Amino acid sequence: MLDRSFIRSNPDSVREGAALKRIEVPLDEFLTVDAELRTLKTELDGKRAESNATGKTIGELMRAGKKDEAASHQDRGKSLREEIQSGEERERELEARLLEIELQIPNMPHESVPIGTSEEDNQVVLEWGERPSFNFPPKPHWEIAESLGIIDFAAGSKVSGSGFIVYRGFGARLQRALFNYMVDFQTQQRGYVEIYPPFVVNRASLLGTGQLPKFEEDLYLMERDDLFLIPTAEVPVTNIHRDEILDSEQLPIKYAAFSACFRREAGAAGKDTRGLLRVHEFDKVELVKFCTPESSYAELETMRGDAEAVLQSLGLCYRTVMLCTAELSFSNAKCYDLEIWAPAIEKHLEISSASNFEAFQARRANIRYRSEQGAKPQFVHTLNASGVALPRLMAVLLETNQQEDGSVKIPEPLRPYVGTDVIPAN
Repeated sequence: MLDRSFIRSNPDSVREGAALKRIEVPLDEFLTVDAELRTLKTELDGKRAESNATGKTIGELMRAGKKDEAASHQDRGKSLREEIQSGEERERELEARLLEIELQIPNMPHESVPIGTSEEDNQVVLEWGERPSFNFPPKPHWEIAESLGIIDFAAGSKVSGSGFIVYRGFGARLQRALFNYMVDFQTQQRGYVEIYPPFVVNRASLLGTGQLPKFEEDLYLMERDDLFLIPTAEVPVTNIHRDEILDSEQLPIKYAAFSACFRREAGAAGKDTRGLLRVHEFDKVELVKFCTPESSYAELETMRGDAEAVLQSLGLCYRTVMLCTAELSFSNAKCYDLEIWAPAIEKHLEISSASNFEAFQARRANIRYRSEQGAKPQFVHTLNASGVALPRLMAVLLETNQQEDGSVKIPEPLRPYVGTDVIPAN
């Protein structure tokens, strides 16, 4: 959420920032409601002051025995109380409506973000590794998985429906190895604190990170309890510090969390839907940071590097892309996508996004810090990145490390977790 005074003072900039994200915002209504609310607050302050003065006058007159004169003021005091009560009811209505409007206004793109209208305007900022080559026709990951008997797509559909997966044998072991390795990598080598969060959250948590109210239809809701399955561990981890004031000595706070993620819209895009490329439930290691505004863009670059380091450690070819304005999400101010090369299908697949939300989430979730003891609290900046997401990582590992005999090599860092250096062909 943007600062209310910033919206009021910079409506054209806010409108332009939203347009760059291809989002329409009811800014004229915001300005109308905001103006009425501020006028009403001024009137109420005046009436409260008059009411207090009237009450004081009545008391003085009663103590002086001037009851008739006091009575003439009592009628005005009653009228003021009624006007204040009515005004406060209207004030609550206006505050509620203004908040509804504010929650529809997206974050502003950072000045370093390239202006663009589609993914064609994204900027490649890094390419790492060589695309693997084969002396045999490489298979796509779904064929590899089925021939090895390590992923059962039919069972997932039977048990839960389209977009759900059952991993078997070495498939299950490799899946577990990957998220265990990535959590260990970030906590033992990059200084993150491990978090194991709940996989269900309340509305306040989703409001805090920006998924509500705009994206409720994309979420899995348990109506009886009014709880949601998480779309990403970003939601519960960021909300750990909701309504808290942190000390500057605590910052930056760095969390790494494994979770399952649940997204209704996973199969709605109409592309990249085969095998593991787009599913409704998937595992992910999420990185979340809380830091000062002055350090947040340096922390974004570091966090991006932390996510990239995982791919590098596994020897996987990828590129890093800075998203243009039209490709940014509702909540972030700047974002890098890490896109991993899938050799059999010959395309890049997004596997991580590293984003700076500045104070947008912190203002919604009321997460603040004091720069020093006694200082006025300020909003922190929040950042997150996938470190990284499965199951696309699984798909690319299978395609990149496939052998001519049908077996799949296990990258060296994963071998202690998997317990073997190769998944043998059947």
